[in-house]
Amino acid sequence: MSSSAAVPATTAGRSAVLSPPAPTTPDAGETGADAGQAAPRPPLRRRPMSPVRRRRLIRESLLFCLLILPNLAAILVFSYWPAIYNIVLSFMDWDLVAPMPEWVGLENYIDLFTDPEFWSVMLNTLVFTTVTVVGSLVGGVLLGTLLATKVPFTGMVRTFAFAPHMLPGAAVGMLWLFMFDPSFGLSRFLFNLVGMDSPQWTTTSDWSLAAVTVAYLWQRLGFVTVIYYTAILDLPKDILEAASLDGAHGVKMLRHMVLPLLSPITFFLSVTGVIAAAQAFDLISILTNGGPGISSSTLSWMIYEEAFQKFDIGKASSAATVLLVLLLVLTFMQVRFGEKKVNYAS
Repeated sequence: MSSSAAVPATTAGRSAVLSPPAPTTPDAGETGADAGQAAPRPPLRRRPMSPVRRRRLIRESLLFCLLILPNLAAILVFSYWPAIYNIVLSFMDWDLVAPMPEWVGLENYIDLFTDPEFWSVMLNTLVFTTVTVVGSLVGGVLLGTLLATKVPFTGMVRTFAFAPHMLPGAAVGMLWLFMFDPSFGLSRFLFNLVGMDSPQWTTTSDWSLAAVTVAYLWQRLGFVTVIYYTAILDLPKDILEAASLDGAHGVKMLRHMVLPLLSPITFFLSVTGVIAAAQAFDLISILTNGGPGISSSTLSWMIYEEAFQKFDIGKASSAATVLLVLLLVLTFMQVRFGEKKVNYAS
């Protein structure tokens, strides 16, 4: 009796284990799509920061602030504060002698923009900046390409090309002052070779701005050449070789391959070149002293002349503010143009 009763029980238990579970039916409130989806996971909870990690984060933040504080203080004291104070002084009348400046509002700007000499100076600044920046870029990429072709004495030529950039502006001005001398300088010798008299480079209004432009272009050309030369050596060789196999040589290679690949370098040199040329001062001071008259005066020289020769701090500050706004606008335009034209892929 006991064994026969145990068999059905074992069989029943075994069949219950082997049989698949009965399918579950959705509740009355669930739809068919909701029934087939898995239950949503609960949102992840951020683990609280441990005290050790919090102390380490605070220590690293304090160390970062301690290391950046000297540079930040130098930038604020020597860059931003003078710019802000200059803008404030542009609304003042001060001669460096009176104990306190006097508020005059927009009078300095009105006097500046109604002065015919100011617009002549602005034209000189525009011509000087355009010629030196464009000339240095064109000459630099041509000389850099020539040096990259492994011509003889490349190292010596590269050193001689970069040397003017290392010289102080006053030394460059004295050098070109001798070369422009119509009686004893190199200019007299070169013009006599073609049967002409040397022009009065630094003492006539027709040639003074050209003299300053030539000297500044000579000083900056070597720097631009070396930058272009280094960038050309780093261009991807496989792309240039593929273009050469497709028939691109000489001017075609330079125009359609080399120049687009050098667009980031050109963008950098153009932005820095405009800023540097607009603030050129030392060569003008040595070569022409801004004259004759205002024929070679740029905005940077006008600021110095108004402030330290005429002691009109208000007008000088307004001219400096105009220069600051002009450089900001030009840089903004260059950046916007560079976003569309500069190719950073290599």
